[in-house]
Amino acid sequence: MSDSRSVNDRTIPTIVQRERRTHWLLLAPALLLLLCVFAYPILRAVWQSLFIQNLGTELQPQFSGLANYGRMAADSRFWQSLMNSAGFTIVSVAIELILGMGVALLLNQSFRGRGIVRTIAILPWALPTALIALAWTWIFNDQFGIVNDLLMRIGMIQQGINWLGDPTLAMVALIVADVWKTTPFISILLLAGLQAIPTDLYEAHAIDGASSWQSFWKITLPLLMPQIIIAALFRFAQAFGIFDLVAVMTGGGPGGATEMVSLYVYATIMRYLDFGYGSALVVVTFLLLMLTVAVMTLLVKKLRKNLA
Repeated sequence: MSDSRSVNDRTIPTIVQRERRTHWLLLAPALLLLLCVFAYPILRAVWQSLFIQNLGTELQPQFSGLANYGRMAADSRFWQSLMNSAGFTIVSVAIELILGMGVALLLNQSFRGRGIVRTIAILPWALPTALIALAWTWIFNDQFGIVNDLLMRIGMIQQGINWLGDPTLAMVALIVADVWKTTPFISILLLAGLQAIPTDLYEAHAIDGASSWQSFWKITLPLLMPQIIIAALFRFAQAFGIFDLVAVMTGGGPGGATEMVSLYVYATIMRYLDFGYGSALVVVTFLLLMLTVAVMTLLVKKLRKNLA
């Protein structure tokens, strides 16, 4: 009996070690891919940001230490683009979460043709962003756009509004286009979470005399919080780095009112060929994004605890 126990004591750790080796071997290709696609470009950008290399004026890179970061601190265009990105991200993601929750609750109901409606609802997300941006450019056109035509028909305006030519209205147009395209993605994520919630919980809560609104706050929202966190973090990172929608609709104009950080980085590297300063912009933007995501995660976790 003691011999069998000693054999088991030696065998179990060996099996655990083999399983761990197997896990790491299976994860190795994915980790290697992440290092090549994600870690290497960031480390390369950090190294290149320590040099002054502008193909327009200086072909050979010159080590400058933190000079590019000091230049960034006094760059008003960078700070303006950063504020534009932050404002666009906060407003668009907030609206998308609210609308996505409403659409998810609607699609979670039982009605005829629900499968077809769910399929149609995801189409805006599936369409190419550049194509959507071009369509919205025509929708907000000051002479031939549908928006101005509808507003004039109902008597709200007397002449066409130059939506994409006004700094404030251009940002509004971008937010509307982004919300229209990405709300279906959030709604599908939240719908998957809603379908995982047992209906018995709602029935038991209703027997206790709870209303639908109370069930939403006490059952739906707490249990749906993991999906909300995933959707919010994913959309925040994507909205902060938005490029194609803005590049097609406004190009960063008018007067830089809608220029996002991604457009400024692109112009610095590809148009002005300032690789050193462009790399510094990439590094700082990446660090700010990671810091913001970390703060958001902590805040959402505290909110989840309060709801629970």
